[in-house]
Amino acid sequence: MNINELIAIVKKKLERNINFESLLIEDKTFLHKNHIGHDSRKFHLKINIYSEELSALAKIESNKKIYKILDEEIKTYIHSLQILIH
Repeated sequence: MNINELIAIVKKKLERNINFESLLIEDKTFLHKNHIGHDSRKFHLKINIYSEELSALAKIESNKKIYKILDEEIKTYIHSLQILIH
């Protein structure tokens, strides 16, 4: 899978499961390229999401919700996930 396919899947899954005003997904894989154990088949994503639904939850609960939605991708394609909820 390439990064554009992964971002499209993540976006679609979040759109189906969370009400939000805006969403930005960035590829930050370059931050891990020189780390020991770096797997070139896995990516680092940064998610900026503006959502009243998630903002109303405790930070741990909103993050858990996103992790549950993206469970398969996290296990297979995502090395690191940075989540910013506004």
